[in-house]
Order: sequence, then C-alpha cells, then structure tokens
Amino acid sequence: MSAVVLLNTTPLGLLANPRHPPEVVACRRWATALRAAGRRIIVPEITDYEVRRELIRAKKTRSLALLDALAGMFEYLPLTTVAMRKAAELWAQARQQGQQTAADAALDADVILAGQALTLAVPNFVVATTNVGHLSRFVPAEAWHNIVP
Repeated sequence: MSAVVLLNTTPLGLLANPRHPPEVVACRRWATALRAAGRRIIVPEITDYEVRRELIRAKKTRSLALLDALAGMFEYLPLTTVAMRKAAELWAQARQQGQQTAADAALDADVILAGQALTLAVPNFVVATTNVGHLSRFVPAEAWHNIVP
C-alpha cells in the first residue's frame, strides 16, 4: 500500500465535477476513504493546470471553485525547477529508448507529473490515473479505482 497518492487528471477532474453521476460519486467515496485511512493525497500543479485550462475554456465556474477547494483540502505540489529538470531527463530518456508518451513538440504533461512525483523523495507513492501505460514507464501508477485505502 502506498502512503502517498498523487492525482492525475481523471480523478482530479471527477472530484471537481459538481454533478453526481456514478463515477463522480465513486471517486469522492474513494478519496474520502483514502483520507480516512491516513493516506496523503497530493494535487500536482501540472495536473491542476491540465484540468483547470479545460474548465476555464468551457466556463465551468462551479467546477473551478471545486478545483480550488481541492487544492486546499489536499496537499498541493507546486512545479519547481528540480521537477522540470527531472521531467526533461525523463522526456529525453524515453525518446532515446523509442518510448515517448507524446509527440516531440508536445509539452508532455505525463513526464512533468512523473518529474514532480520523483521530487517528493518518498519511497512509497503511486500516481492515481487512468493512463497507467504511459506513467508506469517512469513512476508507480495504478488505475485510481484500484488503489485501496
């Protein structure tokens, strides 16, 4: 069991949804159970950016307010120079191995998220995602609903 859970875009987006479809309700219950079990839940800044830019574009003010609240409710991991330099190393290594996760001209948020996660310097973390294939090349990653409290 990982003591630290970093949120990728899908679980963060679900948690910022003001509606109550089954997947949103399940994600809220999951996050509540993690917190009750004493797990650290972290919102990486790159994930906040990815979710926020779409909410701004779509003018979803209620979701933006929820996203702001989540950044205060959970831990927030700001981008740093160290994280971005680690991301650049990961990006280059992936391309050298023919394993890139995005187009060469793309920003590649997955490697930035991985860089952020690796700067935590904690031995026991996992990225909660729906994109296990890309992220697990760099860091421990699991489908959010498979991470148990």
